[in-house]
Amino acid sequence: MRTFGYICPQCGKPVMASRSVFALEASNAEVECEGGDSALRVEFDGQHYRVYVPCGICGETHVATCRPEQLLEGPGIGLTCSKTKQFCCYVGPEGTVEKHLRELQVLTEKEKQQEDSEADPEAFADSVIMYEVLSELKEIAAREKGITCGCGSGRYGMEIRRSAVDLVCRDCGAKLRIPAVTDRDLDDLCCHMKLVIPGSR
Repeated sequence: MRTFGYICPQCGKPVMASRSVFALEASNAEVECEGGDSALRVEFDGQHYRVYVPCGICGETHVATCRPEQLLEGPGIGLTCSKTKQFCCYVGPEGTVEKHLRELQVLTEKEKQQEDSEADPEAFADSVIMYEVLSELKEIAAREKGITCGCGSGRYGMEIRRSAVDLVCRDCGAKLRIPAVTDRDLDDLCCHMKLVIPGSR
């Protein structure tokens, strides 16, 4: 079985479904959002797979061409948004796809919050520093166990405030505040390859 996962650009919810390798080799496949707002399509011409991905980051549909061994074998692959170069779709074992999809949902939610705040330039103490801090947090979150909690959880949310970003553990509720006002705040964050929310151990 191979699992496909993406974020629906219409409703913002993660979409994940598995298809058997046999089915993927025999015919085209489709993974649809439960609300029917979008659908990922997979087509096979006998030599290559073409994956049509609704992008939860930019809202467009991207087309990726993959060799059978890339799509059907190994640890899985990530497909990128051609506009932002960020991953927007994952294909592979169910557990791996679920983990990456959870991280992707956090990032897309943060992107939307950023877009909403850009309509109000007074929303942040320093909008340039805040944007850079959010970008750096995105890079840290993309790393293996980039953001975790002392309680052992890897599930977290982001609360964006006027002068800081709070990372909140979704399991124990602990918070880690990342200041986002000065160049020093940004420099301090850039020194970290990983971040740990100080939860209960």
